Amino acid sequence: MKMNKLTDWLPTTNKEVKIRGWKELDVILFSGDAYVDHPSFGPAVIGRILESYGLKVAIVPQPSVNDNLQDFTKLGIPKLFFAVTGGCMDPMVSNYTASKRRRDKDAYTPNGDKGFRPDYATSVYSKILKEKFPDVPVLIGGIEASLRRVTHYDYWSDKLMPTILETSKADMLVYGMGEQPLREIVELLQKGVPFSSLTTVKQTAFLLNKGEAIPKNKNWEDIEIQSHEVCLKDKKKFASNFKTIEQESNKLRAKRIFQDVNTRKLVINPPFPTMLEEEIDASFELPYTRLPHPKYNKRGPIPAFEMIKFSINIHRGCFGGCSFCTISAHQGKFIASRSKESVLREVDKVANMPDFKGYLSDIGGPSANMYKMQGKVQSICDKCVAPSCISPVICSNLDTSHKPLTELYQAVDSHPKIKKSFIGSGIRHDMLVPEFNKNADPKELDDYTEEVMTKHISGRLKVAPEHTSDPVLKLMRKPSFKYFHKFKERFDKINIKKNLKLQLIPYFISNHPACEVEDMANLAAETKDMGFQLEQVQGFTPTPMTVATVIYYSGYHPYTLKPTKTPKSRKEKEEQHRFFFWYKKENKDWIRKTLNKVGRQDLLNVLLPETKEKGWKSVNLKAVKNTFDDAIPSYESNASKGSRRKKKYKSKRKRR
Repeated sequence: MKMNKLTDWLPTTNKEVKIRGWKELDVILFSGDAYVDHPSFGPAVIGRILESYGLKVAIVPQPSVNDNLQDFTKLGIPKLFFAVTGGCMDPMVSNYTASKRRRDKDAYTPNGDKGFRPDYATSVYSKILKEKFPDVPVLIGGIEASLRRVTHYDYWSDKLMPTILETSKADMLVYGMGEQPLREIVELLQKGVPFSSLTTVKQTAFLLNKGEAIPKNKNWEDIEIQSHEVCLKDKKKFASNFKTIEQESNKLRAKRIFQDVNTRKLVINPPFPTMLEEEIDASFELPYTRLPHPKYNKRGPIPAFEMIKFSINIHRGCFGGCSFCTISAHQGKFIASRSKESVLREVDKVANMPDFKGYLSDIGGPSANMYKMQGKVQSICDKCVAPSCISPVICSNLDTSHKPLTELYQAVDSHPKIKKSFIGSGIRHDMLVPEFNKNADPKELDDYTEEVMTKHISGRLKVAPEHTSDPVLKLMRKPSFKYFHKFKERFDKINIKKNLKLQLIPYFISNHPACEVEDMANLAAETKDMGFQLEQVQGFTPTPMTVATVIYYSGYHPYTLKPTKTPKSRKEKEEQHRFFFWYKKENKDWIRKTLNKVGRQDLLNVLLPETKEKGWKSVNLKAVKNTFDDAIPSYESNASKGSRRKKKYKSKRKRR
């Protein structure tokens, strides 16, 4: 394998620009992450995409905002525009826990050091650039900008915020995955079209000043949502906006959205169609070094990179539409899959890396088993407005064949340098249950499950039923817990048949909208009865652009506009958590009093029978949903998924 030269990375300093012989730059990209030149890291993808269009591009990773701001001026003024992203995760999720405590580590910084990414990084960087270079266009994108493109609730400030275009002072926003809109933006700029005239590019948003004419496009229909000022005064009207926003984000033929913000008008153009196979292949096959920039060699490893160094992303998008998750809001509902040939070419690159030991850490996507899945009749999908293809039931038009994925796994494993390939991404277990996935071939589902269990996991299979309460699951857009029981039956059958001794690790979430204390008692009792004793859990974290967050703030379900209760106080959240730890001495009296008060002696008898509990060993289960952390593996968040893979789990069936 050839040795990398400094010029194999995008330049980050004036010295590196001069080494390339460049006198000026076309685009300068600012990022809240350290620079890792890998297709799982959004800033690198955007830089390489712009480079592929013939532009001279430099990147300024984690610019300092606590000094004389020289990082924002050191590379001069670009010919076309500044580009800004907060990084692979929303900076507030990177910087704070669900309880709003500042995190001790930042996974996207060398050595995990904190303090290199400001809160609300996209707005901070963009405002600095507009102050210093008011006449140079600033284009923002990435997950922070994408999910804050309209009026949204910000959990960390506990406020309703306007579009990030207002707070950042940026000129334009690209939402979702950036390859397609960037291509059109660059093509128009290279033809001499002024940046201010780029008003009809799909998948972009911008603000019109009072009196400015609305750009004309005869192919688009328009729809107006409640203004920011109305949202501030009326929570129910704020909630009503979300149905429109979510449906138009997921439609293949969407409308242009307008929203009044103070004296200006927000314009959100419709999204591009789902990327074609050749388009997504091209994005993943750009000349990445797949390594952090050499400037970090003496600063320590970058945790997020170490987690995904030997992983392969095979598709984007998720048709699950879970009410707490932002994947479809950012990557889209429809699946964009890479070709098998493209995946195998990347496998070969990884296999020939000098420190590769033969083990791929993940072959996956946002949901590992959605590869190559799409509508059987495209015209039906073209008209669909449903936020989920598998809730409340699996759409009869959805092809859920797991055969292409099984064949891909087998092709990867046939590579002479691959000893084992793991599936580290979350698997939708409900799609593997014939009783739920009624249109699928049961044998094909079993073949896939057996393939995963026998060849692609190391002792534990992680799935996410999320809850046991049907009303809560319905709001989550997740299937009934009975299907987890059905899946466990199939899992146990294969376990015995193959003498595997594998463990099934379910993830759960507490404090979700519609979840009552009694629901958590049911969850604790049912999981205990199945042989699980939970040790580590995480509550629901409200993040922009999800149904659950809208409910959390407003108290109304955006689709029905009916009042929906959410645990919000510290006391309510702590009480829900206590049921996970029914076995701890300090919780037992409280549980007895609580369940007696609501007349649920049946649950009390399951959780705290008079006879002494025997035969238990802990299962360290961590709930999936901090939503941004779990939106994997988009190039904005793929690197975060390995944190769950590092957890140690132990379980033991209850002795009968």
